[in-house]
Amino acid sequence: MTTWVGRTAAEIAAAVREKRVTPREVVAEHLARIERLDGGIGAFRTVRAGSALAEAEALAARDLDGLPLAGVPVAVKDNLAVRGESNRNGSAATSDTPAAHDHVTVARLRAAGAVVVGLTNVPELCVFGTTDGVHGTARNPWDTARTAGGSSGGSAAAVAAGMVPIALGNDGMGSLRIPAAHCGLIGLKPGHGVIPADIGHGDWFGMSENGPLATTVQDARLMFSVLADGGAAGPGETTGRKVALSVRSPLAGMRVTRPYTTAARQAAEALAGAGHQVRPAEPPYPLWLGTTSLAHWTAGTAVDAEDLDPRRLTRRTRVHAAVGRRFVAGVRTSGRREELRRRLEPFFAEHDVLLTPALARRGPAAAAWHERGWLRNLLANSACSPMTPPWNLTGWPAMSVPFGTLPGGAPCAVQLVGRPGSESLLLDLAGRLEQARPWRRTAPVE
Repeated sequence: MTTWVGRTAAEIAAAVREKRVTPREVVAEHLARIERLDGGIGAFRTVRAGSALAEAEALAARDLDGLPLAGVPVAVKDNLAVRGESNRNGSAATSDTPAAHDHVTVARLRAAGAVVVGLTNVPELCVFGTTDGVHGTARNPWDTARTAGGSSGGSAAAVAAGMVPIALGNDGMGSLRIPAAHCGLIGLKPGHGVIPADIGHGDWFGMSENGPLATTVQDARLMFSVLADGGAAGPGETTGRKVALSVRSPLAGMRVTRPYTTAARQAAEALAGAGHQVRPAEPPYPLWLGTTSLAHWTAGTAVDAEDLDPRRLTRRTRVHAAVGRRFVAGVRTSGRREELRRRLEPFFAEHDVLLTPALARRGPAAAAWHERGWLRNLLANSACSPMTPPWNLTGWPAMSVPFGTLPGGAPCAVQLVGRPGSESLLLDLAGRLEQARPWRRTAPVE
């Protein structure tokens, strides 16, 4: 008997279009895996078993030719609207009223033939890099003692555990790339405006972007193309690109540990071996980058929390929002983001792509971080993931790519960053790394 769990989205969609399997059979098999495994992983806040099966059956009546995601089960991060489901955003303070309409990205996935099987766990208001809270704790399927990352941690855990082949997440300070790096996935944060955002109240001042989580570059490209309404349709010529290697943290005082610097250097060697011009080069990060990142991060939370009852928020979120309120007005009028872009543009005029470690250290324990103090959360987040915030501030595309392993066998990862409009190039280079060092697609969690 053919099993469809563990297959790529591209493989599943091809089989459904060719009538080798029905959408219902594919969805039912993935729902069975969710039921079997998610009690130990915590990927989903809610599973749409009955609705997903009914939608899969209805899909079979459509003309499947040309549907790029025909019959593909997909998970959606619980800060994006799914028609008929509540959107809790990881909080007890949000409404449990079902959404009347799909978010535009969800609508595009459904139009392409995908079936939404559930909404995935997030930290409250998608603030932190560990996914835990009143709706559950998302664990890394490669090492369930550790967090899946955040804030798209539930989506990443679902894909890494083989519960779905692809998932939808978003990234305001690394929230796609961080869990992708922890869980051994491709996580692509597109440049500003490439995919519709409409996340929370103002997309964290335009820093948050929706994007794919996938196990292969092919699936990431396929999902990105659907979300971008036809963007990045296929690979391009990538030989001879100028790649800068930097293993230094952009945020002063943060140390990058050896497994991640080693992975970045080995990835640089792989790209050089594929015909690219790779050399060490340090972006001119300003000393004020850390304080600017903190101001935007906290202020975005303050805006999202404005209409919520603070008594129903967890302590770390209340403090984060309280800190951010004093920065909101300044962030709205600040020229720091444009100053950062101007500062970095000459570097990216000289280099096509920047290659860095994806993280500075492995993820914290899967624990009740939402019950711990704000400063403890802040330090744990910053120490783990200082590599991601600059590219939300600039609005430029960046992605996490699995490369190598950590001691004990969990995935390691690198980050690729490019100029505006370079999403397809980043995917091409990720494909080179995938060829150079293939990685296991799903974690051994049976």
